[in-house]
Amino acid sequence: MEKIKMGKIVEMDGDEMTRIIWKMIKDELLSPYVELNTEYYDLGLPYRDETNDQVSIDAGEAIKKYKVGVKCATITPNAQRVEEYKLKEMWKSPNGTIRAILDGTVFRTPILVSGIKPTVRTWQAPITIARHAYGDVYKASEFRTTKPGKAELVFTSEDGEEERATIYDFECGGVLQGMYNKDSSIESFAHSCFKYAIDTKQDLWFSTKDTISKKYDQTFKLIFENIFNKQYKAKFDELGIEYFYTLIDDAVARVIRSRGGYIWACKNYDGDVMSDMVSTAFGSLAMMTSVLVSPDGNYEYEAAHGTVTRHYYRYLEGEKTSTNPIATIFAWTGALNKRGELDGNKELMDFAAKLEKACIDTIESGRMTKDLVGLWEGSEATALTTEEFIMAIKAELEKALA
Repeated sequence: MEKIKMGKIVEMDGDEMTRIIWKMIKDELLSPYVELNTEYYDLGLPYRDETNDQVSIDAGEAIKKYKVGVKCATITPNAQRVEEYKLKEMWKSPNGTIRAILDGTVFRTPILVSGIKPTVRTWQAPITIARHAYGDVYKASEFRTTKPGKAELVFTSEDGEEERATIYDFECGGVLQGMYNKDSSIESFAHSCFKYAIDTKQDLWFSTKDTISKKYDQTFKLIFENIFNKQYKAKFDELGIEYFYTLIDDAVARVIRSRGGYIWACKNYDGDVMSDMVSTAFGSLAMMTSVLVSPDGNYEYEAAHGTVTRHYYRYLEGEKTSTNPIATIFAWTGALNKRGELDGNKELMDFAAKLEKACIDTIESGRMTKDLVGLWEGSEATALTTEEFIMAIKAELEKALA
């Protein structure tokens, strides 16, 4: 068959086992069928170090240019990695760098297959977590004191006006923390959430704790409410989808009793915790997609998991591993589908859909990687190596394309 033509997307290579799998996916599942048109950036840790991490910045700017990117998992170095890779310094996460450039929100969604049932038996459809990955506790300033004394929150405006609030008069040692967020980032978070809900035609839930955090969390609530009413309500009504706000504790109760099939928007820490809870309850982080969406319509797709270091070390010793490539394949199909959608390229969109179905059909036929065998509730399951699993998917894809 003639290869499918496509518009350009940004391709960001990564690290360790996922880098090995990245090449397998391209060689076996993509290049034989699609004339891949990518602007390539090597975000592997050695090249990030060589370029003083300029490559991460360049990749983020390229996504703004081409609107769509697909990214392999990358290492965020700690002290041990600095020593292992002989790095110049402890470089920041490329995800954080790109997220800041795009001013985007991360949406994480589980991939469902029959035979692997969610721990929460009422869940029948995916729950997408939208995490506001900016500020809050992740950018907080902290103190630990061993002395009595008064802790104050002080804000000095540009014109010199000062506002003060007493946090606590310590009669003994203790800890304190100051965190922040900003209106512009919350507004971008809201726009991304509303646009993604419209894009995927799903209800949007948003939860904070404004009954306790009467200024901080209430600011989130009011900004969402204002933007929704002014700019998105009519479109939501037209599509028959719903936006509603609820307290975080009420949201948890609703989520556990629900059937799924909606987007749950959370502040930074809540989103961090709840995305792990949702991925675990649905089965596996290896079956979780992640897409970064900017308020002006840029999309970056990747797997939600890391670089699978343990398998990589075994691979270097010549061992065949059974590493799950599904989330990485779905990162590629997500990017190809979005490129096709933006360009009106139905052939590319159809290919992406057939590749996703080939993945699901392969697992549902009882052929899967080792991590899924322990979760399998269907008939007998066969554990395959990564290469065997990818070739099994390729065989299913060939049937679909015939």
